[in-house]
Amino acid sequence: MKGEFLVDDLVRPNIRTLTPYRCARDDYNTGILLDANENAYGPAALPPPPPGSNNSSGEAASADGCARYHRYPDPLNLDVKAMYTAWRGLPGPEWAFFGVGSDEAIDIIMRVFGVPGRYKILICPPTYGMYSVSAATNDLGVVKVPLDVTAGRFQLRVDEILAATANDDDIRMMFLCSPGNPTGVRLDPRDVRRILESDYRGLVIIDEAYIDFVEAAASASADDSATEDAKGSLAQWTMRYPNLIVMQTLSKSFGLAAIRLGVALASPRTIHWLNVIKAPYNIPAPTIALAKQALSPEGIERMRGVVQQLLTERKRLTETLRTLPGVLRVMGHTDANFVLCVIRGRGTNMPDSLRAARIYQWMADEGVVVRYRGHEPGCEGCLRITVGTSAETDATIAKLAEALANPSL
Repeated sequence: MKGEFLVDDLVRPNIRTLTPYRCARDDYNTGILLDANENAYGPAALPPPPPGSNNSSGEAASADGCARYHRYPDPLNLDVKAMYTAWRGLPGPEWAFFGVGSDEAIDIIMRVFGVPGRYKILICPPTYGMYSVSAATNDLGVVKVPLDVTAGRFQLRVDEILAATANDDDIRMMFLCSPGNPTGVRLDPRDVRRILESDYRGLVIIDEAYIDFVEAAASASADDSATEDAKGSLAQWTMRYPNLIVMQTLSKSFGLAAIRLGVALASPRTIHWLNVIKAPYNIPAPTIALAKQALSPEGIERMRGVVQQLLTERKRLTETLRTLPGVLRVMGHTDANFVLCVIRGRGTNMPDSLRAARIYQWMADEGVVVRYRGHEPGCEGCLRITVGTSAETDATIAKLAEALANPSL
């Protein structure tokens, strides 16, 4: 970004003057805790303390370590944030915000920086649908600059993006999905750098939910000094660009979708403002306990092993799809844990969204559920197929082949 950037200048005036709620665990978390109106006799989900134990705090032993679930959780979880930021190559826990999935981070970013009824976000379709949903919820306008979808490129049209922001000072945030959903394609970091080093004075939010599925070879064009893990994440760019926020999650590569832990990485001052308006205890203790295990050296090693299995299966799924007569092509260079395939119209060499929709519904009725994406720009005739286990791949290919051979579909 050209010139000095102060994130405080983008914060809504009422948020700047807000006195954050201070919860009991912000002050003390040890001792005889009678400050938060908790149930001192322990959680009903666990057996009571044994007779004669005099355990008035209800801390009975439990197999899953949930003896303290009658207490409110840590409101900031700095120890787990320190684990996450160390893994991503950032200086410390003050560079991370934890949300209930990335969706909470999306919503809070819009609430902190978007004046309802006035400010706007910019998105690049086809992209993740929650950006528009959260914008509507927060009464923010949405400016759309579609991706370049030529031949499945799915890359930013930087000149058009910068023209849009130059002509509209109310575009205060842009949300860029990389790798994209539903495209599966990682954005060229050189394009992102052009935006970050332009005259644009708003926030650039990069959604990297699928970043751990990018193969090392795909990052060869990136600036290695600004990436990490050879995976092409821009997390470390937050130390260089104060208007950058990088969102990630434990849902995908770590296989922990059910615990709903999303992460926003940004400058400490930006993180401060996200924490100002978050709910006091937004991340449950069971979520944090599982995240701690996942972010241990052993957990990260397991994650990397599973990712390698998924990459192998992704390659097999892609190659097999290309052999099916009714599949026109597999779109783009797949950098995620799914592939996007185009269904050919019967008797034609063109994408057929209506046929793709019929096949999607028939497969779902037969017990194999994929996702229809044919209504998205540049995704005509597309089905999005998540990479599953080897057995699930076999079953999906067999069912898709059967559907393609069905004359009624």
